[in-house]
Amino acid sequence: MSTQPSYTGSQKVNYLRKGHDIRLQGAAAKHIVPAEGVSTFAVQPFNFRGIVPIPKLNVNPGDKVLAGDVLLIDKKRPELKFVAPVSGEIESINRGEKRAIKEIVIKYNGNMEYKSFNPPDLKSCERAELVSFLQDAGVWPLIRQRPFNMVPDTESIPKNIFISTFDTAPLAPDLSFVMNESGESFQAGLEVLRKLTNGKVHLGLDANRKNAPSSVFRSAQNVEKHWFRGKHPAGNVGVQIHHIDPINQGDKVWTLNVQDVALIGDLFVKKIFNSKRVVALTGSEVGGAKYIETYMGANICQMIRDKVETENIRIISGDVLSGEQKFKCEFLNAFDDQITVIPEGNQYELFGWLAPGVARPSISRTFLNFIFKNREFKVTTNSRGEKRAFVVTGDYESVLPMNIYPQHLMKAILIKDYELMEGLGIYEIEDEDIAICEFACLSKQNLQQILRQGQELLIAQA
Repeated sequence: MSTQPSYTGSQKVNYLRKGHDIRLQGAAAKHIVPAEGVSTFAVQPFNFRGIVPIPKLNVNPGDKVLAGDVLLIDKKRPELKFVAPVSGEIESINRGEKRAIKEIVIKYNGNMEYKSFNPPDLKSCERAELVSFLQDAGVWPLIRQRPFNMVPDTESIPKNIFISTFDTAPLAPDLSFVMNESGESFQAGLEVLRKLTNGKVHLGLDANRKNAPSSVFRSAQNVEKHWFRGKHPAGNVGVQIHHIDPINQGDKVWTLNVQDVALIGDLFVKKIFNSKRVVALTGSEVGGAKYIETYMGANICQMIRDKVETENIRIISGDVLSGEQKFKCEFLNAFDDQITVIPEGNQYELFGWLAPGVARPSISRTFLNFIFKNREFKVTTNSRGEKRAFVVTGDYESVLPMNIYPQHLMKAILIKDYELMEGLGIYEIEDEDIAICEFACLSKQNLQQILRQGQELLIAQA
């Protein structure tokens, strides 16, 4: 880890000594194929934190829409609009508990038709004009504001904007491969973001690989670049923010995914809402794991059809650490670029973790797999143990490369000590960051759920 890659030149590399890589079977082959047979797509309001559960509908079942047409509007903030990712017909509007809108389903007509946009001139427009355009075009919800990963307020001006150009989560897509042909759109998106902040746009670059990351990232202009080298979660934007410019109480910073940056750029390059999404279909239960080119909110059942032979499986939108379980015929989450399919762990295991000679991913040296560092594992959802009291082991701190005490933070949340939560760094951490601690947890605590409880307490208090 101490050897600096030649492609970084004389630039500083941030070496993260803590972390843990989880190597699993079922990585996607470096080959992009178009999605076949995917006919339904959905906008899911619950993907966007901070909007009202029952927004104002702008469409009804049977209506025809173009890609980019407004589907719904946030009642609390009418300037916040959500648009159709594809063209076609509104098939259904599905509701969940208390009649909250769960999803608006669009039946794709197979012939993509786009609403045309007239973007302002980036060189001469005022920030307010640019913000108004981004909201009308439906891309404002793609920006996430930290702390708490909220949809930003209209008047919010971020201290900085952060973008991670690599992902170290298990079976995560290679973003250099995904974005290799999207240089013009990505750079245009960066230029837009640069006008939205009084600070800087920061790019986190991958110094782990043997070969240099894509030139799309290395050649990006008018941004601050930072190299990171280390195990997971080195690719998490929250970890990178912590090492570049930590979030203090009162700070607001924005983050975006690289494909969403390119989507914003396409509004100015192609003048359309281009929700095209390259998704890594991964996991040990996928036959021929590969990259699939589809659109935002694609039907997962249709994407994995004929690619999964077994029935007793867990389908995850995202990675195995922080992704969301999906059932058949549900839809890819708006911010996800990965689907993971692994066996369901609902079978009793004789002797549990005491079973001799069973290699499984773990930070413990109880299993001899630590000798075989490059071994790939086939995992299930079995946690091999029940929830029990917190055990102070130092394991959380050994895998999280942030200068916080995650176990103390979790306990502060459970006792609802607001001042202690803030002092222990709740503003800096998100689900994907604490997920590696949950993996290492001997107590089988649902740390991501506990963290969300703490965040909801602080949001309600604000």
